[in-house]
Amino acid sequence: MHEDQRGLPITTSSADAAEAYRAGLDLMLAAWPGALDAFDRALAADPRFAAAHVARARQLQILGRVAEAKEAARAACEALDGATAREASQATILGRALGGGDGALAAALAHIAAWPRDALVLSLPLGAFGLYAFSGRPDHDRARADLCDAVAPHYPDDWWFEGYRGWSCAEAGALEAGQRHLLRALELRPLNANAAHALAHTRLDRGEIDAGWRETATFLPRYDRSGTLNAHLAWHLALFALERNDPATALDLYESRIAPDVSQAPPLNTLTDAASLLWRVMLRDPARPLPWDGIAAYAAEHFPSAGLAFADLHAALLEAVTGRRDALEQRLAALEALLAAGRLPAGPVATALCRGFAAYAAGEYDEAADLLVPALPDAVRIGGSGAQRDMIEDTAIAACLRAGRADTARAVLRRRFARRLAAAS
Repeated sequence: MHEDQRGLPITTSSADAAEAYRAGLDLMLAAWPGALDAFDRALAADPRFAAAHVARARQLQILGRVAEAKEAARAACEALDGATAREASQATILGRALGGGDGALAAALAHIAAWPRDALVLSLPLGAFGLYAFSGRPDHDRARADLCDAVAPHYPDDWWFEGYRGWSCAEAGALEAGQRHLLRALELRPLNANAAHALAHTRLDRGEIDAGWRETATFLPRYDRSGTLNAHLAWHLALFALERNDPATALDLYESRIAPDVSQAPPLNTLTDAASLLWRVMLRDPARPLPWDGIAAYAAEHFPSAGLAFADLHAALLEAVTGRRDALEQRLAALEALLAAGRLPAGPVATALCRGFAAYAAGEYDEAADLLVPALPDAVRIGGSGAQRDMIEDTAIAACLRAGRADTARAVLRRRFARRLAAAS
C-alpha cells in the first residue's frame, strides 16, 4: 500500500495513481491550479482509488461545482471496498458537507482526533468559508486557532499547516504570531496562494499597507488567472488601494480582475468580492457612478435563493442598491422562514444585517444605524473573514454619521481600535 506525503496509507496498488494523488493534494492545499487534473490522472490509473475520488470531490466543492462534487463523493462511497477506515470516514464527511453540512463539523473533528495528520479533512473546518466559519458559532475564529494548537505537534515545519495555523492565529487576534507562521509557510513553499492570501490579511489588519501592496502585487503575476484565489488576491490589492485613498486603482482592479465577466473565481468569491468592493467605494464616494448591474445580475443567477447568510448579505445589498425590492423581500422572507425552522445557523443577525444594508442603500440612515449597531457583536456568526466583515462595521459607522449620531460612531470606532491594539500587543 502506498502513502500520502504525510505518511497516511492510501488504498491503491498503482504507483502512478499515488504519485498523481500526492501532487494533486499539494496543489489543492496551496490553492494552486492543476489539482483537478492531477486527481483525474490518479483515477485514470486506478478508477477504484477512493481517496482520489474524495479529493476530487473536495476540489470541485472549492471550485463551486457542487453537483459534480456530489457525484464525485458518491463515486468515492462506491469505491470503498478494501479502503481504510480513514478513507471511508473522509467519504462520509465530504458527503455530509456537500449535503447541507448537517453533522459534518462534528464528524470532521472526530476524524481529526483519530487521524490528526489528515490534512484534507483538517482543512475543512479552517477556511473563511469552512465548516467552523459557516457553523453560526460566535467563537469560530477562536475555535480554529484552538484546533490548530491541538494538532500542531503532528505538523512539524509543515508548509501547509504553517499557513493555516498562521491564518487561524491572525483571525483570532494573534496577528504577530500569525504573520510569523505565514512567513515561514511561504519560505517553505513560495508558490502557496493560501499563505499569500492570509499574509495579505495580516498586513491589512496590522496597518502595513505598503508592505501588503508590495507583496500581493509581486505574488499575483506568478499565479495563473485560473487560480481559485487570483481574483480574491486582486480584491486584497484593491483594499490596499482604498487604504491609500486611491479608489481609481481599486476600480481598475475591479474591471480587470474582479468583476464577474473577467473573474475565474468560484461563485461565492465572485459575488462577495465584487459586491463588497463596490460597496466600500460607495461608502467613500457616494456620488461616484459604479457598475452595479453586472454583479447584481450575477447574484440573481447564481444565488437566487436564501440559505447561506454570508452570501445572502451580499445578494441583499445588491438587490437593495439596484432597486430590486421584490427579490429583496423574497430573500428576507426566506431567511425569516429558515430562522423560524431552526435552519439558519447564523441566527437572527443574518436578517438584521440584510435589512440594515437595505436601509442604508435606501438612504434611511437612522433605520440602518438602529439595525446595524446592535448587530455588530453577532456579525461574526455569518462567517467569512475579519477583513470581509469590516464592511459591516464601516457601514454602521457611516450610517451613524449620516444620521447625526457622531457619539455612537465614535463608540464603534473606539471598540475597533481597542481590538486592534489588543491584537498588536
